[in-house]
Amino acid sequence: MVSNAQLDNEKTNLMYQVDTLRDTLLELEELLCETRRECEEKNRECERERHTHNVLKIQFEEMKETLKQSEELLTALERQKEYSDIIHDEREALRDEVCRLKDALKKRGIVLGSEVTANGEVADRAIDGETASRLNQDSHTPTMTGDGMLEIRLRKLVEERESLLDQVRKLKATAEQKQKNGTEETGSMDEDDLQNGLDPHILDLQRDANRQISDLKFKLVKSVQEVTALEQNIIRLEGQVGRYKTSAEAAEKVEDELKVEKRKLQRELRSALDRIDELEASNSHLAKRLEKMKANRSALLAQQ
Repeated sequence: MVSNAQLDNEKTNLMYQVDTLRDTLLELEELLCETRRECEEKNRECERERHTHNVLKIQFEEMKETLKQSEELLTALERQKEYSDIIHDEREALRDEVCRLKDALKKRGIVLGSEVTANGEVADRAIDGETASRLNQDSHTPTMTGDGMLEIRLRKLVEERESLLDQVRKLKATAEQKQKNGTEETGSMDEDDLQNGLDPHILDLQRDANRQISDLKFKLVKSVQEVTALEQNIIRLEGQVGRYKTSAEAAEKVEDELKVEKRKLQRELRSALDRIDELEASNSHLAKRLEKMKANRSALLAQQ
C-alpha cells in the first residue's frame, strides 16, 4: 500500500510537471510567434529605410551633377563676362576713333547734325531706351544657357567687333578721300546732305555703329543678369545638397540601428528555439518515465 501511495504521489508530481512544462511550452511558442512577427516588422521597416536611403542617394548624385554643371556654366559665364569687358573696352576705343574721324570731317567742312553729337550723348540715350525695352521683353522669356549659347554669343561679339573695325576703316578711308578731294568734293555735295550735316554713307555707318554698341550694352547687361541668377541657383542647390546629405546620414544611422535590432531579435529567436527543443526533450523523457512507472504499478498489482 505504501508503494502504491508513493507511486500515486510520483504520478501526481509528474503530471503536474508535465502540465507546467506544457504551459511553459505554450508560452514559449507564443513568445516565438511574437518575436517572429516583430522580426518581420523590423525587416519590412529596414527595407523601407533602405529604399528611402537609395532614393536619397540617387537624388544626392543628381543634385551633385546639377551643381557641377552649374559651376561649369558659371565659369563659362565669367569667361564670357571678361571677354565682354574686353569687347567693351575695344568698343570705347572704336567710339573714340569715330569721334576723331568726325572731328576730321568737321575740319573738312562737314557739319554734324543733331542726330549724332560729338560725344555720342544723343545716341547713348537712344541706345539706353532700346536696351531697356529689350530687357523688358527678355524678362518674360526663359534664359538660355549652355556651352552652345556661349559660343554663339562670343562668335557674335567677335563678328560685331570686326564689323566695327570695318566701319572705322571705312571712316578712315572716307576721311582720307575727303582730304584728297579737298574743297572740290565739299563744294560738290548736295544741299540736302549739307543740311543734314553728314554724308549719307557716313551717317549710315554711324547708325550701324551705334546700333551695334547698343547690342553690346544689352548683351553685357543680360550676361550680368544671367550670372546673378546662376549664383542664386548655386546657393539654392548647395542648400538642397546639404539637406539631402543630412537626410542620407540620418537614413544610414537608422539602417545601422535596425540591423543591430535585427541581429538581437535573431539571437533571441535562436535562444527561444533552443529552449523549446530542451523542453520538448524533457517532456518526452518525463512521458517515458510515466509510462514506465505505470507499467511497474500494473506489475505490482498483478503480483498482489
